Amino acid sequence: MKNKTLLAALIVATVAIACSLLAAADLLAFPREATASLRWLAILLFAFYATARRSLTTWIFVGLLAGIELGYDAPALAAKQQFLGNIFLRLIKVIIAPLLFGILVTGIAGHADLKKVGRLGWKSLVYFEVVSTIALLIGLAAINISKAGESVHAPLATGETLNVTPHSATQIITDIFPENIAKSVAEGQVLQVVVFSILFAMGLLLVPEAKRRPMLTFAESLSETMFKFTNIVMYAAPIGIFGAVAYTVGHMGLSVLLPLLKLIATLYIAFAVFIVCVILPILWWARIPLGKFVQHSVEPVTLGFATASSEATLPRAMEEMVAFGVPRETVAFVLPTGYSFNMAGASIYQALGLIFVAQAAGMHLTWGQQTMMMLLLLISSKGTAGVARASFLVVFAAATSFHLPMAPLFLLFAIDQIMDMGRTAVTVLGNCVACVVIARWEGELADEAGAHV
Repeated sequence: MKNKTLLAALIVATVAIACSLLAAADLLAFPREATASLRWLAILLFAFYATARRSLTTWIFVGLLAGIELGYDAPALAAKQQFLGNIFLRLIKVIIAPLLFGILVTGIAGHADLKKVGRLGWKSLVYFEVVSTIALLIGLAAINISKAGESVHAPLATGETLNVTPHSATQIITDIFPENIAKSVAEGQVLQVVVFSILFAMGLLLVPEAKRRPMLTFAESLSETMFKFTNIVMYAAPIGIFGAVAYTVGHMGLSVLLPLLKLIATLYIAFAVFIVCVILPILWWARIPLGKFVQHSVEPVTLGFATASSEATLPRAMEEMVAFGVPRETVAFVLPTGYSFNMAGASIYQALGLIFVAQAAGMHLTWGQQTMMMLLLLISSKGTAGVARASFLVVFAAATSFHLPMAPLFLLFAIDQIMDMGRTAVTVLGNCVACVVIARWEGELADEAGAHV
């Protein structure tokens, strides 16, 4: 009975939205007040559905719709809701430094056993970095070709200014290194936090095991705590999205939504290019039977698209790769490591998302500046697979580091679920490919009869 009620609410909400859109296009003879009432009815029904399902994703969608509607119906009132987005913004900012420190120290110092793994370790890491870099470049090229952010013209928040003064090469290199880690955290210098964390982890690797273990345990505990902290903060996302989108639509009108559709199309085209121009040639080069690989990878990839969770696919992906013929010990090393170092779908999204924010701010970036942004993304994204909305957090941190405006980030977050589904599926596919390719590289890939081929 409950499911039927929810389905009915969803159908009525969809019909109400459809009628409202038809009326707005003058295809139905409804007065303006009636169409506005239909839209608010649809939003309330979606809210009822989200409450019954306890779905954060649906609540984010409700916040997006309510913000758009308020900005359209009452621009003056919508302009006063900016503080809701600012509160959510502060909660996100406070996460970044401890989260990056925890995951980078754990990811580097926690893999001291890579020395024991030998060839498998360095081959995996080289493969991961090459593929991730290519993915970043594809995302960068896609957004520079489509220029999806240039028509946004996002408004600046109160007291917010743009820092578009180009720095010299020596100044850029100098600014990478922290002089005071507390100052770096306070000023949002994310790259400095990353460099400090990497050097700290390298120093930790040189400490004897007995003294390294307590600090590593602390870093692991900090990472897990920040994961939970992030989950808590995300409960405020619908309210933050509502306030930020209401403020943006109130200032700019509904035209701000068109670049978002263009951005989604750009992202999925970039995914297709990556699969056709990178994944397929790698499989061909490694002499992997395509039909058999598709048969064993389609289930984890589909699961990743449906759940938008890389971790949810890990057990099934491991089973399928073992069934494909990859030794269990190779699968046990490559797949989990890949979820920290080989997030191809996330890399495409992060490059595309960060440049979208810069374009929306009206910034004309040189190739040197874009290269620095890609370097920051390449480093700071490692180890974030277990974090809710991890890729968005990485883009947020990079945007903060380069003093980009916050308004486009809220637009990016509002459509994050749609983008997350695709990037998760591509990431899962990329890790399955890495598994079979590295097994072939090691001469360990077995055929149907169990013989190594």
